[in-house]
Amino acid sequence: MAATVQRRRLTLGVLVTMTALGVALCVLMLGPFIPGLAWALALAVTALPMHRRVQRAVKIPNLAAGISVCLVALMLLTPAVFLGWQIGTQASEGLGNAKTYVESGQWRQTLRKYPVLRSVLQFTNAGQTPEQATRDIVPEVQRQAGEQLKFVPGIAIQVALALFTLFFLLRDRVAILNVTRTLLPMTEDEATYFFERIAGMTHATIYGTVVVALIQGGLGGLIFYFVGIPNALLWGVAMSCLALIPTAGAFVIWIPAAIVLAAQGHWTKAAIVGAWGAVVVASVDNILFPTLVGKEMRLHTLPVFLAILGGISLFGAAGLVLGPVSLAATVTLLEIVKRRTG
Repeated sequence: MAATVQRRRLTLGVLVTMTALGVALCVLMLGPFIPGLAWALALAVTALPMHRRVQRAVKIPNLAAGISVCLVALMLLTPAVFLGWQIGTQASEGLGNAKTYVESGQWRQTLRKYPVLRSVLQFTNAGQTPEQATRDIVPEVQRQAGEQLKFVPGIAIQVALALFTLFFLLRDRVAILNVTRTLLPMTEDEATYFFERIAGMTHATIYGTVVVALIQGGLGGLIFYFVGIPNALLWGVAMSCLALIPTAGAFVIWIPAAIVLAAQGHWTKAAIVGAWGAVVVASVDNILFPTLVGKEMRLHTLPVFLAILGGISLFGAAGLVLGPVSLAATVTLLEIVKRRTG
């Protein structure tokens, strides 16, 4: 009897070890594709209400999931391709205009007209003339642009993987959840609560972070276009990207823009940009975030802030989702353990 029990324990130990090794191997294999899988999960949660409406009209599961994925792709890829093309065009034109402006000597007239800019330039460039600065900066910008192009195939693969995975997450979500429930060491109520918290945090992250950042960038770009600042679309995208970073924000763009306008003597435009940025752009987060997120976050701002920072540093852009979701999963597991032991 004792030998049988010992043999069973040994067999169980070997089985657990083999399972752990298998899980580790799967994690290593899926590691390069974590960003695409993370965004697929985020898209599945946010697109689920739309997919349910599609399901009511289309009763064939494969067709309904395919239509939903196509709609998501159109809503995301069409603006992304257009913005990418516009940004590339505007950045190239802006760089060329800046180079021509400096090489033609027009910068000297500008400095004579606006002495404040001369002081700022001398302070920031440590004695470098604009020709010297341009001679150094332009090749570096061109080199960096070439380096960034190397990431385009990888991004395309991640996007394709996200859409491919999204199809199965939408079509087979019930079966996937049921299988996952059987693997979790939880009761039915605990598993339901766990999935609700994960979905809530994902929804809150997408709407409370990404959507708010896009709105802030759009509003910032709109006021830039209104006052006549060149390449307003490019600056708007830059503000959206900065708004996604917890330690930065759109103000990194619009405050210097207002200062430059004031230094050039455009006081009215500077006041408009400053007031719009301080009153409208900066308040979007405080007004829209609670409305879009509601009570789904259910976590203090500080740990979520740290989770986003840690997620970005560990997973890159996918950390915007994986960081807060990992935090929510951990907190939920702690709550379940506390309930059982309390």
